[in-house]
Amino acid sequence: MNYWTQLSIDFANQRNYLDKLFEVYPTIPEDIRDIDNTMWSYVETAFNSKDNKNLVKYLLDLPLFPIKDSYVAYLKRDSSAIERNPETINRLAGRLYQMGLNKIFERCSEPKETNRQIGPLFKRWLAKGTLGVPLLKKEEFDKTNNNAILDAGDAELKNYALEKLNYEASKGLDFIARFNGKYIVGEAKFLTDFGGHQNAQFNDAITLVRNKTVTAIKIAILDGVLYIKSNNQMFKFLTETTHNYNILSCLVLREFLYQI
Repeated sequence: MNYWTQLSIDFANQRNYLDKLFEVYPTIPEDIRDIDNTMWSYVETAFNSKDNKNLVKYLLDLPLFPIKDSYVAYLKRDSSAIERNPETINRLAGRLYQMGLNKIFERCSEPKETNRQIGPLFKRWLAKGTLGVPLLKKEEFDKTNNNAILDAGDAELKNYALEKLNYEASKGLDFIARFNGKYIVGEAKFLTDFGGHQNAQFNDAITLVRNKTVTAIKIAILDGVLYIKSNNQMFKFLTETTHNYNILSCLVLREFLYQI
């Protein structure tokens, strides 16, 4: 197993991992979503008059639809489908009437899911100077050979890696740095659970470290449930002896960079 992966597993299982991780990912739930009073009055009117089409239509205009259904995303993206698919609209409306207005309002005003707020937190942590090197914009970053982190958004980081480091993937990057004259590129993820979207996030990061064309040190800065000792596919991948990918917690990132 990669040394830094083992160190990350040990940290997660033997020390105050979650307490320390909260300094990087302070995931505090947001307040409830605001619902426009006028829009909500339209919803109430359609609900009370059993106007199925307009009930669904007005709720689709809100930031969060109150029920999870595989057809909702399609209707959001093509409002003309509301007119053409009355049975689907009636089916959705039936579920809404069963819920009642109070429950509909509660669902529509739920806070954003915590894992959707996580994205910018890693970069905010870097901006605190935690790694002991400056964050520099592209012009300044290229003017010096000193240790530094490139201060840029995901798309700009991707373009920089494309121009300078032969990075040809479609995904953006979260981290580009230079230490001891060597470039490092990475993706940072906080995996809050197993399955679904979280597995996809894990696989995105693994795709980067497997990339053989990139002319830089590749790292997957991963945190969360993947370090729990279990039969889960994430942990199994970490403990395979057939690879030596740099998969590590952000809590050991500083040590990793300074030993390059």
